Amino acid sequence: MRKIIVTEFITIDGVVEAPGGDETPHPHGGWQSKYSAPETGKYKVDELTSVDALLLGRKTYEQFADYWPKQIGGGFADRINQLPKYVVSRSLQMADWNNSHILRDVSKDITALKKTDGGNILVYGSATLAKSLLHHALVDELRLMLYPISVGGGLRLFDDQREANKFTLKHSQILENGVLILEYLPIIG
Repeated sequence: MRKIIVTEFITIDGVVEAPGGDETPHPHGGWQSKYSAPETGKYKVDELTSVDALLLGRKTYEQFADYWPKQIGGGFADRINQLPKYVVSRSLQMADWNNSHILRDVSKDITALKKTDGGNILVYGSATLAKSLLHHALVDELRLMLYPISVGGGLRLFDDQREANKFTLKHSQILENGVLILEYLPIIG
């Protein structure tokens, strides 16, 4: 069975909103870019090359589809454009980005997708989708790049649902810029 891997940039106060800067009007958008380092880029390229498909929420899909098809070369652009992309949305009518497919129901469609042939599936950002996947126990691995910054508020991966989720640490790495790479496996049951 294919695994769903959720990967997030996250602040020490738990915010996942606007790491790149223009995703939302967050007053501290772009917080992730202040910690640029070759190690983070290598980690993200290695992460992308280790999977066979992407799973995205509508907002992330629309941002990526606006940017990545115009990029070429390198270990990232060619790979992200080539991979199958599954976007979860009830409102999106067309998915024009190369090799894109629309899924409507998180529980039913993603459970079925996990049973198809192929390798692991990576979820980039897509906080609303990631929350739903966690709620439905569809996440097989959670990868957090924890940035040493507090932005005081914003969209969080774990919010007020008061749902308990337990994880075991699979791997951790400290980068020279203070960023922590944390890879967790959920404990089911």
